[in-house]
Amino acid sequence: MRGFLVRVLISAFSLWVASIVVDGVHFATPSALLWSALLLGIVNAVVRPIFVLLTLPFTIITLGLFLFVVNATMLGIVAWCIDDFSLDGFGAALFGAVIVSLTSMVASWTIGPAGKYELVVVRRDERRTSD
Repeated sequence: MRGFLVRVLISAFSLWVASIVVDGVHFATPSALLWSALLLGIVNAVVRPIFVLLTLPFTIITLGLFLFVVNATMLGIVAWCIDDFSLDGFGAALFGAVIVSLTSMVASWTIGPAGKYELVVVRRDERRTSD
């Protein structure tokens, strides 16, 4: 449960960054930000795989670039469902989705699947064998 809450908070942080960086992404209330983050996770888990499968030929033809359009569409679906979240057109959705993806990726690098901060330490063996 803790990992799920951390992921929602990472999504909320990413959406907040997108609202600062992209002019066309607007949140009226902080609760809309949290609800949008929760709904974005649900939409990405349920709707996105179906949409990716249906648009697979376009994704292959564009060498994966069509996935940016898919991500923008998922953000648009969330904005359509949440009243206090608005996007000013497809360009705002596209750039907002890119910012959300990048910010979430960077934040997730430090958070493990259990929702805990992870530090990876690589140790080398100091003992050397002589020939």
